[in-house]
Amino acid sequence: MIKWLLAIALFMGSLTVCQAVPEVKWDKYGLMIDGRRVCPVMGEIHYSRLPVDEWQREVRKMKEGGVTIVATYVFWNHIEEREGIFRWDGQRCLRRFLEICKQEDMPVVLRMGPFCHGEVRNGGIPDWMFQKGCKLREQNPVFLGFAEKLYRQIFTQVQGLQWKDGGPVIAAQFDNEYRGRGEYLMALKKIAQETGFDLPFYTRTGWPELRTPVPFGEMLPLYGDYADGFWDKETTETCGNYYKAFNFKAFRSSTAIGTDLLGKQEEKVNKGDEQYPYFTCELGGGMATAYHRRPYVYPEDAYSMALVKLGSGSNLLGYYMYHGGSNPEGELHTLNECQTSPGTANNDLPVVTYDFQAPLGEFGQTYPHYYILRPLHLFMRDYGHELSTMEATFPVSQDIRKGDDSQLRWACRSADGSGFIFVNNYERLQNLSAKKSVELSLGDVRLPKMQIPAGTMAIFPVNIDGIRYATAQLVAKRDGKIYMMQIKGIPTTIALQNGKTLKKVKPLGMDKPVYGNIYLLTRHEAEHFGLPEQAPQKVSQLTWKQEKEAGELRTIKKGKAKVAEAPTEQDWQQAAVYRIELPVAEANSSLFTLHSSLLSISYRGDCARLYADGKLIADNFYYGRPFLYGLWRLPKHVNCLELRILPLQPDAPIYLPREADKTAGEHVHKIEIVSVEQ
Repeated sequence: MIKWLLAIALFMGSLTVCQAVPEVKWDKYGLMIDGRRVCPVMGEIHYSRLPVDEWQREVRKMKEGGVTIVATYVFWNHIEEREGIFRWDGQRCLRRFLEICKQEDMPVVLRMGPFCHGEVRNGGIPDWMFQKGCKLREQNPVFLGFAEKLYRQIFTQVQGLQWKDGGPVIAAQFDNEYRGRGEYLMALKKIAQETGFDLPFYTRTGWPELRTPVPFGEMLPLYGDYADGFWDKETTETCGNYYKAFNFKAFRSSTAIGTDLLGKQEEKVNKGDEQYPYFTCELGGGMATAYHRRPYVYPEDAYSMALVKLGSGSNLLGYYMYHGGSNPEGELHTLNECQTSPGTANNDLPVVTYDFQAPLGEFGQTYPHYYILRPLHLFMRDYGHELSTMEATFPVSQDIRKGDDSQLRWACRSADGSGFIFVNNYERLQNLSAKKSVELSLGDVRLPKMQIPAGTMAIFPVNIDGIRYATAQLVAKRDGKIYMMQIKGIPTTIALQNGKTLKKVKPLGMDKPVYGNIYLLTRHEAEHFGLPEQAPQKVSQLTWKQEKEAGELRTIKKGKAKVAEAPTEQDWQQAAVYRIELPVAEANSSLFTLHSSLLSISYRGDCARLYADGKLIADNFYYGRPFLYGLWRLPKHVNCLELRILPLQPDAPIYLPREADKTAGEHVHKIEIVSVEQ
């Protein structure tokens, strides 16, 4: 008993274990830690996109959000931009990041490339590699020779920190979104193992379909889904197949990811992949903005997709991204994806920002879905053992068309008469209606008829922990106490296996049970379960001065990928220029300190940049949300900033969401300093 408790504690991040290394195994259902089944939550954070002094704080925030595994890319051109010169200094120091993850009891999946994508220049492959005269990402000795040098360098950072050593590195992924021959992936694995990698398991992205498979058991295929995609060439709302992410279905993969690189994809998987556990590594925690397409992602998008994936049978939810970041400064060129680069040149991304509208943003700011997702993550932690072997069944169509409002979307997971009913009455931008007189059942248990309000997403337990059924959602099980979350708009009924039924139950909070050991929480209480109280935000208005009006409008051209090109450095010389004076905080000021505050710029226009001492420090493609910057990253001597804004042009060939002000021109509405938790 003690052994598995310690193992789970290490895996879920609640204790430091100094005893034997927990054994990690997998089968067709999922992961087992010392024989105990777990349903992990994996969150993507790119260590080289964050300053090193923020790593520990941000990993802790992820942990508090319910993340139990960290995934991170190792971008080749971040560490070997110049051939033969490897940089592991500062925010490129993978070893330091891994040591911090070890301190925080946070397992790590390394996504090692050589190709990563991640909206990095050339997908992470250095420019000099394109001059070698060999085909990239293929099983040829020249390319594999360079891949071996890369893996050997990565191993210098990992040595002594693998899982078997008591370190955090639990798995590694080879390449990314690869559609060629499985022999190439196996060649990468062989190089890694000969280098010294010896990990509990290895992974690959399960999309697109490989031309030839890898042998069974060599790499677990991990899947994904997104609510929208910056990569689509269309500039219309809700284009593509993203609507399928909101349908319960047995098909694990997505036909919407990376259509710019992968083209049209069919709903096919490699034969035998269904014998692997159903894991995801790229469930959209948000979405980046490209110059030509700027999706505005809602908190409900992430929650709905996560709940749907869990209800469809997934036993590991991996978010991309869970934490945004900022591109490091390149020595030879900027490190953002752009159409003018030699590889992966299908979109123009901002030079610096990679906020991704993730649960934790570019500067660690918490967006609403950080909290909205927490009850789901707590549920997976405390009920993963029961959930993981439950099979998914689909009482309604698995191929509901976009916007179809004729039926409720729901699914079940069950085993031996126990289970969960998953309900999703939400689809991005489709305004699904309330469903009346709904009858839900699992086995011989029927829930009372109910109305499912528009936008409702919920999980109802059946024959779990003495509860025959409930129209509330299980959140956590701690010290013998069962915590449930009230679902807005649905009267709470709790029918117990002892024959007692509680109707129209009202939340009584964390300290007062509604019956026996059962507590009913409001959504807010469930979202903040176990978190310390936060101080209210403090806001201070700033003044600014326009120093220069915008000059001549540029001609927006389409690049080689046939989408609108982002402004060039020359174009930025025609931007409107504003000067922002930063206040000098008094020593005893209770309002704010610059070094624990966000600068928030509300504006309209095409795009904006922020400069300090003439150096670009942040940028933004306008899409309706404020332009943010973490002032603690400024050198202490800086007391003013320069803001440049390019005007929005009429009929520009770009997609702007409905939240954006599409008025031509540019304007600054307000500039604020907002205190944040550090």
